[in-house]
Amino acid sequence: MSYYPYADRFPVNRTLPEQGRDRAEVLAELRTMAAEEDRSWQSGKVSGSYYCGDVEHYGFMTEAFGLFAHVNALQRDVCPSATRFEGEVIAMTLDMLGGASITDTTPGGILTSGGTGSILHALLAYRDHAREQRGITRPNVVKPETGHPAFDKACHLFGIEMRRAPVDPETATADVAAVSGLVDENTIAIIGSACNYGYGTVDPITELGRVAIDAGTGLHVDGCLGGFILPWGRELGYDIEAFDFSVPGVTSMSADTHKYGYGFKGTSVVLFRDTAVRNSQYFYLTDWTGGKYCSPGMDGSRSSGLLAATWSAMLTYGRSGYRAKAAEIFAVAARMQDAVRSHAELRIIGSPTFCFSFTSDEFDIYHVNDFMSQRGWRFNGQQYPNAIHMAVTGPQTQDGVVGLFEADLAEAVGYAIAKGDEPAASAAIYGSVPGGFTEEADEFIRQIMADMMDHQQGVPAP
Repeated sequence: MSYYPYADRFPVNRTLPEQGRDRAEVLAELRTMAAEEDRSWQSGKVSGSYYCGDVEHYGFMTEAFGLFAHVNALQRDVCPSATRFEGEVIAMTLDMLGGASITDTTPGGILTSGGTGSILHALLAYRDHAREQRGITRPNVVKPETGHPAFDKACHLFGIEMRRAPVDPETATADVAAVSGLVDENTIAIIGSACNYGYGTVDPITELGRVAIDAGTGLHVDGCLGGFILPWGRELGYDIEAFDFSVPGVTSMSADTHKYGYGFKGTSVVLFRDTAVRNSQYFYLTDWTGGKYCSPGMDGSRSSGLLAATWSAMLTYGRSGYRAKAAEIFAVAARMQDAVRSHAELRIIGSPTFCFSFTSDEFDIYHVNDFMSQRGWRFNGQQYPNAIHMAVTGPQTQDGVVGLFEADLAEAVGYAIAKGDEPAASAAIYGSVPGGFTEEADEFIRQIMADMMDHQQGVPAP
């Protein structure tokens, strides 16, 4: 990745321009970059990331966003629409995830900025509720190793001990006995995934629920990836075990509206079986000179545009629209998995769903990734064991994409065999492709700052 992308065509802004640029010129520059970058995912060769792929739907949401983009969701008295959008998004998500089965408590939720935000809010709520109700001052959380790193981030930020349990190597799902063995009187929650990011497998949530009930602790089900598609897969008859609030012991869930909810990036929902747990992480400051301050979440000002766009997406899809989209995705995922299984050298990990991971016991699987990258495919890499995965989304359901996958994969296997013990170029980096994205981004910023300082000192920039 270049430190200066597009530098050969557009100026690099090392300093804030003295005079603002023409709006039409700026928009033209944006359109050029967007058009070129969209071609990669529009090919159907990019795993995950672009979940819907319907440009008309994107245009519709852009219009909805634009109507409220300038509105601050913090100021509900001026713009009460934010309360409607947020409340109805939460209610519709709760309805989709078994909320009707909750009869002994009052459920609720929060709309957050993404999956990590939902997970952070959930663990903050568990920590504070456990401190208030159980007197726990040295809290711990137990998660299967396949649980998302956002849980580890939350523990790092909030002073919670993270205990990682191994997973069953055959099923790539939580080892329930191992989870249970790590739970003690200071455990504030255990974690299950539906499905996990790495392998697309669903943890045995019913069994984890029994562990949680016996221990008197919470069970958070991470449905950030699968929450908006697995319910429809179950309705369509796919072999997916119950994972939502219909399962006794499940006390909270996260589900990303910006993934298979087909909203814009920047929204997710975290749901709680009991609002008492959610309310524990509310923040109040009643004696500030600026007025009484109350915050239900970590964010302050937010654009109502994202709330409006997400609400609009969910309303226009409805149950039938989500179900139809899921049917296409599950069918394509099955065909792609069959293509992998047709090669004796490849092995699918566990029993996946719409997202699947595969490896090889014969060669370095990253050689397959290297070859497929040359053909325009962008997979995500795993490690322990080395593997690559495909999260099937809308763009893969286009005519001809599966055929290209089958043909390119066949050549990739031959390429990997020929490479033998040679080291592969790619590696497992979350959210990126070969090369240290984080390091390169940091270096890019450092170079920009250095250039800026040179410019201010009269030294020509490189």
